[in-house]
Amino acid sequence: PAYLVSKQSYTNFTMRVEFWASDDANSGVFIRCQDRSTVTDENCYEANIFDQRPDPSYGTGAIVKVAKAPNPMPKAGGKWNTYEITAQGNRLILVLNGVKTVDVEDAKLTSGPIGLQWGAGTIKFRKVEIRSL
Repeated sequence: PAYLVSKQSYTNFTMRVEFWASDDANSGVFIRCQDRSTVTDENCYEANIFDQRPDPSYGTGAIVKVAKAPNPMPKAGGKWNTYEITAQGNRLILVLNGVKTVDVEDAKLTSGPIGLQWGAGTIKFRKVEIRSL
């Protein structure tokens, strides 16, 4: 995988990012990462983009290992999509294309940079906007 990681760290923020994913894409938006040089779903929160994940529980619309995707899992492949991500205190909210898919509390990660991931397939990001709260 490859990552584009922000130089700045963020604590409480709202983020909007548009992305286009192929049907076979494996990607994600990572927030509050603990180590800029080693980005994983263990040391960051990952808003997943992975329509063909073998276990769809943490596929597109989920925060990996924290909050499961709705059932049925939303699909992002073959079109432009919008993630709106809010991290305020221990509350994380994920909205995909205007539909809230995650609203959860988790306090393990409190601050850190943001990373955009390419893992497989084709992924394109545009209009990445971050606003501190």
